[in-house]
Amino acid sequence: MATVDECRVALRKLGEQFDEVDQESRSRHVVERSISCHIRDLDVTFYGRIHHGGLGPFGDSPPADGRPAEVKLTIGSDDLVSLVNGELDMGRAVFSGRVKIDASFGDLLRLRKLL
Repeated sequence: MATVDECRVALRKLGEQFDEVDQESRSRHVVERSISCHIRDLDVTFYGRIHHGGLGPFGDSPPADGRPAEVKLTIGSDDLVSLVNGELDMGRAVFSGRVKIDASFGDLLRLRKLL
């Protein structure tokens, strides 16, 4: 099981990887959304945003407006680290139930283009 700090590092790295997505793809597929990432085996949730400028930063506190995240990701700590390191395929992880994404259908289609 990965630690909370290792998950923070993985989310930071995910944001850096998102920065590598070309600007044209971001313009076509990114809509600003709030995101939560719940690490089920650690029972901790990180909160961030996806926007044209990037992904994150992720923090420990929910948004001040109290609204639930528009995109909710639930994942195990080891799976998060493996996903970010390129050792786990997102599509297979979702279909096998290792990763759960709760979002609107439109958001799922847009995110699929970016992952």
